[in-house]
Amino acid sequence: MPANKRPRKLNYSVNQKWPKAWNKVEKAIKHFKTLNARKKIEWETKWLSNAFDIVLAKLKKYWINPNNI
Repeated sequence: MPANKRPRKLNYSVNQKWPKAWNKVEKAIKHFKTLNARKKIEWETKWLSNAFDIVLAKLKKYWINPNNI
């Protein structure tokens, strides 16, 4: 293969908005619910706010509205 051609093996969707395994969606929802439960007990901490940022990014990636959970 000449050096100036693009490799066909690496041709995949990088900006994929859905997970291939649906247990990722279930785990993200479960993680969000457990963080909400901890927030009621522990109030708002820096660790919880950082964890919420991560979970909300996952839910946004999977097109899940956190208000409906």
